[in-house]
Amino acid sequence: MRRHVLIAAAVGGALSLASGQVALAQTADEIKKGIEQYREMLQDGNPADLTVAKGEALWKKKQGPRNASLEQCDLGKGPGVVEGAYAELPRFFPDTGRVMDAETRIVHCIATLQARDVVALTAKPFSGRGQPQTELESLVAYVVEESRGVPVNLPQEHPEEIAAYKRGEKAFFYRAGPYDFACASCHSEDDQRIRLQDLPNLTRKESAQRAFTTWPAYRVSQGALRTMQWRMYDCFRQQRFPEMIYGSQVSIDLITYLGVKAKGAPMDSPAIKR
Repeated sequence: MRRHVLIAAAVGGALSLASGQVALAQTADEIKKGIEQYREMLQDGNPADLTVAKGEALWKKKQGPRNASLEQCDLGKGPGVVEGAYAELPRFFPDTGRVMDAETRIVHCIATLQARDVVALTAKPFSGRGQPQTELESLVAYVVEESRGVPVNLPQEHPEEIAAYKRGEKAFFYRAGPYDFACASCHSEDDQRIRLQDLPNLTRKESAQRAFTTWPAYRVSQGALRTMQWRMYDCFRQQRFPEMIYGSQVSIDLITYLGVKAKGAPMDSPAIKR
């Protein structure tokens, strides 16, 4: 009799556990659907448009000891050509002898065209909560908006461009820090999630395309537009890595790695995210 009771209890427990798992799965699906609906609602009116307008004004504003604007900045398609440039960055620039992303190239133009002190400008490149967008954030917003709809096409012809991609791939899978994390710890498997946030598998072309083409993005939770350099910085922070330096080689390499994987997808940035 006792044996039958134990078996019944075990079966009942298993059924209860199974039903609980089903309920949890259903709840997770409902939450996911709710989040998707929330994201769709956010698309109506992107506050980043204001940052884009501010960036365009700054781009055309004469500043610095040379009283010059950034309108002759060469972003890779020739002096003064902004349209479509972001979709081909990072890339190798002969005048600097290195691969540069959009943000480091903008800083370079500020230094060379306007002769301004970029040390102070890059000391705090990202705005804090409740603060106005920084000059760099605004300029990036304008530059990326000029590539909306343009297919991503990072060049991989120069040896330095190929090397940047390979270093970026290595950095993506490199494990270190107190938790032995890598970028790949969160972004190399399907159906990963942190709290209620789905984590894209960036080793898949479709996911890499969706991720790369929607950054920079306006983060509703922070009330600010965040750039790709910020995205790399924040990923390092969450991995508990040493603080990433703005415009550092590893940041450019990681952006190159993601950008090459995103080839062919049209830019859709600045986007809007939770």
